[in-house]
Amino acid sequence: MKKMLFAVIMMSFALALAGCGSGSSSPPTLTTQILSNPTYDGDIELDQSNVYTVTQGNVPSVFAGIDPSTLSEYRAFLDFPLTGAVPVDAFIASATLDIFINSIAKLPVANSIPIRIELVSFSPPTLLTSDFNRSDQPPLEYTTIIPPISPNDVQRHVAIDVTPLMVEAQRRGLANFQIRILEDDGFVYPGLIEIDDTTTSRAPLLEVSYY
Repeated sequence: MKKMLFAVIMMSFALALAGCGSGSSSPPTLTTQILSNPTYDGDIELDQSNVYTVTQGNVPSVFAGIDPSTLSEYRAFLDFPLTGAVPVDAFIASATLDIFINSIAKLPVANSIPIRIELVSFSPPTLLTSDFNRSDQPPLEYTTIIPPISPNDVQRHVAIDVTPLMVEAQRRGLANFQIRILEDDGFVYPGLIEIDDTTTSRAPLLEVSYY
């Protein structure tokens, strides 16, 4: 009788522990995919004569880097609407940017093209020449593409971890995830990448996991 009573007590204790454990489990992680807004995607070119050229709105592709043939510098801009896609009170678990590389241009001595991605917040989202390098508004956060873009990436998707940028965008309550893409700082060989910006499966895509 005592053995049976002891077994019942131990079973009840185990069930109580199980109940406590389930109550402390993490909430489920949700994932959403957001296409960039082709109306606001574009790039800005700065040529050797210090002339800016803004190209924006339903373009087939955007460019980032330095053209090795002309030395014009291009900075690409992509805009992902967050409103209705990621709740304002959500905690970001991860964020990945997917871009499709149409082509690259580089010098023969360069093995790859280092690319920097900056989180920015411009209002209105219509590109201005000053957005090329806003000295009054430094990037809110940034990362680099690792490994750098190489010929092996041409006609392929490239996935980039942009979690720190998305965490910062969420912390600031930004309505849009706006990024500026450029060749990384420092001594680098000129190199230019062409990013597909169509509305097909090659369009820039932001995937966010949150809870």
